[in-house]
Amino acid sequence: MNAFAAATGIGSWPGTEPREAAEVVVGELHTLPHLVELPGRGVGADMIGRAGALLVDISMDTVPRGYRIASGRTAVAKRAVSLLDEDLDAFEEAWEKAGLRGGGRTVKVQAPGPITLAAQLELANGHRALTDPGAVRDLAASLAEGMAAHRAHVGRRLDAAVVVQFDEPLLPAALAGRLTGVTSLTPVHAVDEPVVTGLLDECVAAVGSPVVVHSCASGVPWKALQHSTIDAISVDTSALVTADLDGIGEFVDSGRAVLFGVVPTMPLDAAPSVEGTAKAAVSLTDRLGFARSVLRERIGITPACGLAGATSEWARTAIGLAQQTADAFAEDPDAV
Repeated sequence: MNAFAAATGIGSWPGTEPREAAEVVVGELHTLPHLVELPGRGVGADMIGRAGALLVDISMDTVPRGYRIASGRTAVAKRAVSLLDEDLDAFEEAWEKAGLRGGGRTVKVQAPGPITLAAQLELANGHRALTDPGAVRDLAASLAEGMAAHRAHVGRRLDAAVVVQFDEPLLPAALAGRLTGVTSLTPVHAVDEPVVTGLLDECVAAVGSPVVVHSCASGVPWKALQHSTIDAISVDTSALVTADLDGIGEFVDSGRAVLFGVVPTMPLDAAPSVEGTAKAAVSLTDRLGFARSVLRERIGITPACGLAGATSEWARTAIGLAQQTADAFAEDPDAV
C-alpha cells in the first residue's frame, strides 16, 4: 500500500498553541499525523516563513509584500528556527505521551515546494525570485538539502518513518504565466514543464523518502507531475473539473497515490458525516472506473486545504472525519 493511502492533514492549523495542536493531531490521526504550521503566530510561522528555518546557506527577511532573500542570519530566520523547534518539542511530547516511539508509525512534514517558494520570495530588486533561473535553482537546491536534514532530524527524534509534503499552491499559475510582476512592464513568464519536473525530482532525490505534492488550486498540472518521480498528489476535490479525471486516472494507474481533499475547511450547513465524506471520495473513483479496493490502496483522505482559518473545534472535527473515512475504506471499501 502507498504510504499516502491514509488520512492526514494538509499543514496549517488554527491558533497559536503548538502543544494543543500536537495533542489533537496525534490523537485523531493514527495513520499519518503531521507536524502542523501555526501561521497565527506571525512572521516565520506561515508556510513561506517555515522555509526560513529549512533553507541551507540562504536566509530571508520581511518586506511589505512578504519575504525577501537576504544574506546572513536574519532575525526572521532565527525566529523561524525557534518556532519550528517549539513545534517539534510539542509534537515529540505528544508522541511520547501516546506511547508511539518505535511503534512503526509514519509522520508527515511539510514545506513550500520549489516553484511556490521562488514565486513568493523577492529578490533584492523586488522582483519574484521565479524571474531569475539561477535564483530558482539555488533555492531549490537549498530547500532540498534543508528538507532532507529536517526529515532525518524528525525521524531520529520520534524514532519514526517520515514522509515529505511540498506545498505548491502557485504551481498552476506559474505554469500558465498568470503570476503578476512588480509592474506591467516586468511580467513573470510562464515556467516550462520540464523545469518543474526537474526541480521536483531534485527535491525527491535529496529527501530520500516518499514525497507528495499538494496543490489546492484549480488546474492541477497532471502532465508535469505525472512525469516527475513524486509518490503522490494531494488535491482539493471541489476544485476539480472533468478534465482532471484523466490526470487522476493516469497517476493512480502508475501505482502512485492521490489524496482527496473531501473534508471542507469550514463547517457547511449540513451536519458533517463520515457517510457524506466517503460518498464524495467514492463518487470520484467510481467515475474513473476503478475497483473499490483502490480506496484502500492508493487513495488518501484529507481536508480540502489547510485549516488555519477554521475554529479549533472544526479543525479537530475535520481531521477526525478524514480518519474515520479512511478507516472505513481500510475495513471494507466495497461496503461504503
